[in-house]
Amino acid sequence: MKKEMKQSIYPFRRKFILIFFASLSVLLVWRAAFLHIVDKDFLQDHGDARSLRVVSIPAHRGMITDRNNEPLAISTPVDSIWAIPRQVLEHPEDIPVLANLLDMSTEHLLEMLNDRIDRQFVYLKRHISPDLTNKISSLEIFGVHLQQEFKRFYPAGEITAHLVGFTNVDDTGQEGLELAYDHWLKGEAGEKRVLRDRLGRAVRDIESISESSPGRNLVLSIDRRVQYLAYRELAAAVKYYQAKSGSLIVIDPDNGEVLALAAQPSYNPNNRAGLKSENFRNRVITDVFEAGSTLKPFTIAAGLKSGLFTEDTLIKTSPGYLRVSNHIISDTSNYGTLDLTGIIQKSSNVGTSKIGLAVGPEALSQTLRAVGFGEQTGTGFPGESPGLMSSYTSWSELDLASIAFGHGIAVTALQLAQAYSVIASDGILRPLSFLKVNEEVVAGQQVMSSEIAKKLRDMLEKVVQPEGTGQKANVPLYRVAGKTGTAHKSSSEGYAEDRYLSLFAGFAPASNPRLVMAVIIDEPQGAEHFGGQVAAPVFSKVIQGVLRILNIPPDKLPAINSSNVISTQMPGTTG
Repeated sequence: MKKEMKQSIYPFRRKFILIFFASLSVLLVWRAAFLHIVDKDFLQDHGDARSLRVVSIPAHRGMITDRNNEPLAISTPVDSIWAIPRQVLEHPEDIPVLANLLDMSTEHLLEMLNDRIDRQFVYLKRHISPDLTNKISSLEIFGVHLQQEFKRFYPAGEITAHLVGFTNVDDTGQEGLELAYDHWLKGEAGEKRVLRDRLGRAVRDIESISESSPGRNLVLSIDRRVQYLAYRELAAAVKYYQAKSGSLIVIDPDNGEVLALAAQPSYNPNNRAGLKSENFRNRVITDVFEAGSTLKPFTIAAGLKSGLFTEDTLIKTSPGYLRVSNHIISDTSNYGTLDLTGIIQKSSNVGTSKIGLAVGPEALSQTLRAVGFGEQTGTGFPGESPGLMSSYTSWSELDLASIAFGHGIAVTALQLAQAYSVIASDGILRPLSFLKVNEEVVAGQQVMSSEIAKKLRDMLEKVVQPEGTGQKANVPLYRVAGKTGTAHKSSSEGYAEDRYLSLFAGFAPASNPRLVMAVIIDEPQGAEHFGGQVAAPVFSKVIQGVLRILNIPPDKLPAINSSNVISTQMPGTTG
């Protein structure tokens, strides 16, 4: 009986097992078909969402170079660390190690991750060193990733800082020419789709969505050799005289190129930690000041243009002062009777005021505006000031007399250099440029007759001769022309008696000007504060070096007696 029951059970069991596995097989086949055919798109999308990512391809920012293609700003590839907070927090044992590498406390890192736990992308540290990149990669911490970016580097550092400017951590221009030409320098990032592994590392490029487009290079008019020389001498003068600040600019009068621009105090754009934002300001372009006696040549120009004066006209300056509207305008000495050359050479306030009063406000205003005062130069540099020059219709008699010798009008160092370039280039006003100009001579606007410009050059050459105020601006073997200036700084209570601006503006060689320069030293300390004592020696040192660097031939025969050569050496310095 039992044997018969066993024989009847076995066939049933076999059939059941066969039916079960057959059904299971059918079910698996059906499920596989459903997943591959019916639900394919849904599953593919979810799988891709977990393994495929669209990543940005950073664009290389254009390089900034000087006129000789020496680099002034370059971008180098670096890595940045980012994380998905939720994934990192799933492995708390890795957090202390990561915090140590990031040079932060474990508590700070935990707080950062917890505060951003719902985010899918959080930067932990930007622009890290290659050594740190290798250490982070070797740890393979879940949720921590590396992203390639570009970091801006400035080979000349603080020497070109005020001109070139700098970018932020996202490689976007923030100051200087980096900001002014950001649209030109900045490239366009691309995109690509990549396959990532479980740690989020890109293991394969799937497709290119859009190509990155690098930024364009920018070639400046600056000569790095000239820039270094200008920066060095300006910094030495500011330090020696314990001045508040200083500005210096060198331009080519034939095409308006700026060959050098320096300001003090400066800063290092490669390391801006702890720096004061006020040091970022380009004082040559943004800061305004009363031009003082450096404005007098243009009052003389207005007098010559009016026909009321010639270079031989004699003007009585005695007894050394002039009363205008119950105010006294005075000279440092009683110079007696002077011609126009003597007025420039001795820097007579009385003589210049008499010329200004004679020609009238409209004529003087027209001459000053014609050479660029009261207007922006058009360089496009961020923050450029137009200076301050009120309408001549509001000038009182005292205003007119004061403006004639450089008080009551505010200018920038850039404007002052441009105005002197008009005298240097036979009366032609040319636009200034921080970019390299291919033409040796650029067409400009004739704003002063060439005859008046030549007469002014001859007068300004007398300023640096033994009886002039600018003897220390002299350069051996070269004819130099220029004008000193010393201005009291204004305060809330009027002009301060113990705060000065020391100025010198001029050009060389005087026979055929190739270089124009303006130097401003703000609040020099000590007994010496006149422009001829403080600014003129800086002009001499820089112009002498630039003439040599650019191989400009001398235009003056050497003195027979070496004792006749006037020293341009700054007190307490060598060279």
